[in-house]
Amino acid sequence: MIDNVVVAPPVRAEVVGKEVESPFAIAQRQFDQAVQYLNHYPKGILAKLRVPERELIVNFPVRMDNGDIQMFTGYRVQHCTVRGPGKGGIRFHPDVTLDEVRALAMWMTWKTAVVGIPYGGAKGGVVCDPKQMSIQEIERLTRRYTTEISIIIGPESDIPAPDVNTNPQTMAWLMDTYSMNVGHTVPAVVTGKPLELGGSVGRHEATARGCQFTIRRAARHLGLDLTQATAVIQGYGNAGSIAARLLAEDGVRIVAVSDSKGGIYNPKGLDPVAVLRWKQETGSVVGYDDADTVTNAELLELPCDILVPAALENQLTAHNAPRIRARIIGEAANGPTTPEADAILYDRGIFVIPDILANAGGVTVSYFEWVQDLQYLFWDEAEVNRRLEQVMNRAFDEVIALAQKHKVNNRIAAYILAIDRVARATMLRGIWP
Repeated sequence: MIDNVVVAPPVRAEVVGKEVESPFAIAQRQFDQAVQYLNHYPKGILAKLRVPERELIVNFPVRMDNGDIQMFTGYRVQHCTVRGPGKGGIRFHPDVTLDEVRALAMWMTWKTAVVGIPYGGAKGGVVCDPKQMSIQEIERLTRRYTTEISIIIGPESDIPAPDVNTNPQTMAWLMDTYSMNVGHTVPAVVTGKPLELGGSVGRHEATARGCQFTIRRAARHLGLDLTQATAVIQGYGNAGSIAARLLAEDGVRIVAVSDSKGGIYNPKGLDPVAVLRWKQETGSVVGYDDADTVTNAELLELPCDILVPAALENQLTAHNAPRIRARIIGEAANGPTTPEADAILYDRGIFVIPDILANAGGVTVSYFEWVQDLQYLFWDEAEVNRRLEQVMNRAFDEVIALAQKHKVNNRIAAYILAIDRVARATMLRGIWP
């Protein structure tokens, strides 16, 4: 624990029948575990990195389709911008909290540092239920929220991207609103945009593809033949459904997938493309032919070689970690594993590819998109994927080398790598004034 740092008591939440810490308390505990190996830095420097630089809370009105005016609350948190502009998604969800956004912003700082791209960490969110809103209401909400946070975002200061319940269209509205406010088009203010507005090819698949690359690397490290392997995917949104398809292309048999309404299981294998088509037609993977129905809790404990949590935080806890039967866990979601679960999984010899490494493909290609926008020069998809694979493989090897050096789990090793890079940058820049 860093001395002389006062933090609010952790918020508690109920997950899988057990009480766990809030995301930000978990993020800080993960930080505390790693800095034990970085005690050559002044305590004040490490204390600076334990809390966000800036937190913006906005309360704003939106006119609904029926003419009523409804108030919404939004957040934008910048955790650290020492190594470059803040970078992080914006989520629209009824359960968004400032505590969650703080944690996600902190994880973005470490994620960008792990893969060595010149960004800091930021995150945003609006407390709303977009599934109960029309497309016109979502557009008005997006534009007003953008205006409210425009005082701290920009192509050289903080660059948003899509996250839960946001997409390229959301980013198009955000970019247009920001551009109208400054009087000229600014493509580089967001990433994850439509291709027609300066988006990058390969961005839609990037999070899942980065996860695929690290799973390939892990399988080679462990001597696992992917053509003989099975996988379970929790969460069948953008990251989960694409990860399922890409792993299937590598020869992996996908035996179970799920979404917020439940899961399906067939030990003989599922066709990920057909399952996605079923979900698009019906609204859920549940009910897919030739598969048994399972709950999300049951799905996590199914026998498999590869488990990909691609949903929300705190899915693997001390409660279910003793029953996880995967050899490799590739965290496509942010914060799916609690520190207690990490320790249990490590002791059981389960190879966890932590979120700040496994799902860093998205922010890496976001960086590529930003670079292309600034240059007004665009790459083809083969070039994007080639560069992404290089970045992910290098980061994976650096994390594993640190894990072996310090005899710690992969998450602590990834944090050691990331915090060291950010702390060194902070020391080089100094404290102003």
